[in-house]
Amino acid sequence: MQLNVQLKPINQQVVTIMGASSGIGRLTAFKFAQKGAKVMVSARSETGLKSLVEEIQTFGGEAEYLVADVSELEQVRAVVEKTVARYGRIDTWVNAAATGVLAPFEKITQEEFKRVIDVTLMGQVNGVMAALPCLKQEGGGAIICVSSMEGRRSLPLQSPYSTAKHGLEGFLEALRVELQHDRLPISVTSILPAVINTPFYNNARTKLGVKPMGIPPYYSPHIVADAILYAAEHPTRDLISGDVGRVLDLLQRISPELVDSLLLLTGFTLQRTNEPKSEHAPNNLFNPVAEHDKIEGDFGELVIPTFLDWLDMNPQIKWGAVAALGVAALFRWQGMGYRRRE
Repeated sequence: MQLNVQLKPINQQVVTIMGASSGIGRLTAFKFAQKGAKVMVSARSETGLKSLVEEIQTFGGEAEYLVADVSELEQVRAVVEKTVARYGRIDTWVNAAATGVLAPFEKITQEEFKRVIDVTLMGQVNGVMAALPCLKQEGGGAIICVSSMEGRRSLPLQSPYSTAKHGLEGFLEALRVELQHDRLPISVTSILPAVINTPFYNNARTKLGVKPMGIPPYYSPHIVADAILYAAEHPTRDLISGDVGRVLDLLQRISPELVDSLLLLTGFTLQRTNEPKSEHAPNNLFNPVAEHDKIEGDFGELVIPTFLDWLDMNPQIKWGAVAALGVAALFRWQGMGYRRRE
């Protein structure tokens, strides 16, 4: 529980976002700035960062950028230093950088596997390591890490990414309890998106012979950005983005073997498009790809709405509805028992 943590309204916050040149990070930075936060953004792609800051400044928002590779701790520390030098503090730290390789495990080199871990797991560890002293000095704040439902359930053909996200979940659980033990008013939130229509599948290295894709359905990146903004004001342990993610989480808890069987049926065919793509095609495993500095990916036609995210971000209504259903079920059960006695 993080009930003792008091977070500032977004319009009073300084927010730093790692992995902000495209996808979820880019949209999140834009939304924070729209709500009045001062924003520092970072990624490897200077073209993406520069265009993002220019967009934010067009509507009067405050933003600056610094190029950094999250796998390099000193570069991440430089982002912290620039944020504090420019805005005086950090209130919310968002880790959103990630990369991936889609291939059978036996076709992935050690260098490729390690690189995914270095960016997708160690990049987030580095972010927390760099930002935590600043948050402690400020007297509190929020750490928000974009994880994945692959942190709850691994997928075939994505072993490095799934490994990184499982590791991230373990890291955040340990960190959260340590901060609570030390009575530090810093919330730690894991955001667990389902399949989101971002350029992730454009950027990932593929050894499938074709352009990869996520297992449909997809959700809009807006639902993830909204979850991040919610967590920046409301201390929250974790938030799943996308209703299918909740279904997957429930099935994994009930029967991992059932999920194994479902993935045997769908996990290999549904992660492949019919578009040929070489493993040597541009990808962001080691270098940014400027043409993918955008928010959305190529699968907009597969995007569906989500319904339960809103309830998670309105817990009083959610638990009120649960209580009402429980009371109704109890009265119904008692009524049935009374009729049986008659």
